[in-house]
Amino acid sequence: MLVRVNDHIKEAMEKGIPVVALESTIISHGMPYPQNVETALKVEEIIRSEGAMPATIGIIDGECVVGMTPDEIEQFGKRKGIAKVSRRDLPVIIAKKEWGATTVATTMIIAAHAGVKVFVTGGIGGVHREAQQTFDISADLDEFAKTNVCVICAGAKAILDLPLTLEYLETKGVPVLGYQTKELPAFYTRESGLDLDYQVDTPEEIAAIMKAKWDMKLDGGLVIANPIPVESSMDKDVINKAIEEALVEAKKQGIKGKDTTPFLLAKVKEITGGESLDSNIQLVFNNAKLGARIAKEYGKL
Repeated sequence: MLVRVNDHIKEAMEKGIPVVALESTIISHGMPYPQNVETALKVEEIIRSEGAMPATIGIIDGECVVGMTPDEIEQFGKRKGIAKVSRRDLPVIIAKKEWGATTVATTMIIAAHAGVKVFVTGGIGGVHREAQQTFDISADLDEFAKTNVCVICAGAKAILDLPLTLEYLETKGVPVLGYQTKELPAFYTRESGLDLDYQVDTPEEIAAIMKAKWDMKLDGGLVIANPIPVESSMDKDVINKAIEEALVEAKKQGIKGKDTTPFLLAKVKEITGGESLDSNIQLVFNNAKLGARIAKEYGKL
């Protein structure tokens, strides 16, 4: 694979400093400029403050970059028309030497290629509502079944069918671990009403589970479901009403496939007057802290 690991990431790895991967879809498709760049750099700052090295991953001129520089992140944030790249798109974008924003799936692939085992995101993709008819299921879920990366998130995005997403992950043999909770968080809120099989209470415990899984040659990732902080959590009724409205609008406009998630998130932001975006940013910051702590513990094993 055409992967460039930037020097500061190589040096960190040589010195035994834990590295945490970050995706780039949140920069190009998650929020407007300059907020996108400010948020990306703040997430990196949080990871550094916890004693780990952030590695934002993106595709620049067909080259997969692990550890984008601040200048590259700035270019990413300003540039229009960057492709959203999942597993199926990766060879095309590389061969055509285009720019691409990495989803959860492609960030996992590139991180694993570079030897990075921990990845922080906002929310994972999953089974879309009405998938029984549309078969719209995120490639993220299949990636969890085969790529050895631990992903810290605030659950699956609340616009999805959460019960079916959990079922799919169970079928694929993917551990979903609730961090200090026995309930799946629902991205914007701390509760979904869905029980998880396992609660883990410390980064040390998570690192030990990662090691046990991969020592047993049980290929695939882990989902660490870390609830949004209480003070940033949205009112359940408000967010659910906004999601329902957004889903109706998406259906009316015939939005499908990879356009669905960015459309729904933007619509929910519009309906909630920006409150959902504020919550989204805070949950990513929260995940960054935990991700850095997990990477440090895993590095000791």
